[in-house]
Amino acid sequence: MFPLPGAPRQQPMDPSRLQAFMNQPAGESTESTALKPSNSRQSKRLFVYNIPQNSTGDSVVSFFNLQLNGLNVIHSVDPCISAQVADDKSFALLEFKSPNDATVALAFDGLTMADGGDKGLEVRRPKDYIVPGGAEQEYQEGVLLNEVPDSPNKICVSNIPPFIPEEAVTMLLKSFGELKSFILVKDAATEESRGIAFCEYVEATSTPIAVEGLNGMELGDRHLKVSYASIGTTQAVGLDMGVNAMSMFAKTTSQDMETGRVLQLLNMVTVDELLDNDDYEEILEDVGEECSKYGKVLSLKVPRPSGGSRQTAGVGKIYVKFDTEQSATSALKALAGRKFSDRTVVVSYFGEENFDVDAW
Repeated sequence: MFPLPGAPRQQPMDPSRLQAFMNQPAGESTESTALKPSNSRQSKRLFVYNIPQNSTGDSVVSFFNLQLNGLNVIHSVDPCISAQVADDKSFALLEFKSPNDATVALAFDGLTMADGGDKGLEVRRPKDYIVPGGAEQEYQEGVLLNEVPDSPNKICVSNIPPFIPEEAVTMLLKSFGELKSFILVKDAATEESRGIAFCEYVEATSTPIAVEGLNGMELGDRHLKVSYASIGTTQAVGLDMGVNAMSMFAKTTSQDMETGRVLQLLNMVTVDELLDNDDYEEILEDVGEECSKYGKVLSLKVPRPSGGSRQTAGVGKIYVKFDTEQSATSALKALAGRKFSDRTVVVSYFGEENFDVDAW
């Protein structure tokens, strides 16, 4: 209905279409599933650092599927579907079938892969991971639910000694407040504990107290690791995530936004231009020449349609990696709003880790 910024409107807009969109039939939900955080690809992705130097995408996928298959909290087989390893083997980007699978895999932070030396894996969510709102669970007093959906107040307790029984773990958690839901991660076939548990308290106010009180506590021969299960390391943690998130964004200025060496250029190229080899080469040359005015360009990537699909990830965008953040910032300020083939260019920063493994 609406063209991209700067693009000419192909035909007059029909006001009745807009009216029909605004006046949804009574009883129908206007909430779009496309806007749910759980539908975001980033909710199903994890970055894994400290991987062995001989790692391949297949070996990392196999390792995580070996850990996750057969657990009572995993509802599918082979939940890890892909792993893209950086050229310098410094990290891998993993993608899972569901956000829940990624949340469970996150709990394996610190685990060691074969040939990985003494350093355990460092498992992190992407910086642009969005905290889910949380599903409304019917809570009945005295009834402990055994399913813990992703939410801002979901807690992950790991490094539990495997010989500690389930009742003892719940008793420890209940000392900080009444539990709404709890599950101890076990091997579904042998009922053997994997030393990980997920829970959520009835009262959100109990959550930060429990995280602070339990994290690092000595239990048996180990120290517990307790953290928010569905919140990224870069996000603010609070009792009311909605208000916190809004106030955080309200205070954000362009100076506070995270910068980087990689830029994402939108609204510059069309699928047809990318399919034509001559046009494609010309685009590479033009963009490379223009960007090099602002600093040394280390790499330029223009994803093309593949496998017969015009909707391949990243198609229609151009990614440029500069030698310094200053060069990227200079280019961003100079290029944003410029015209390219009569289209207004939109520019933003893009995660360098995503760029290195072509995660568009």
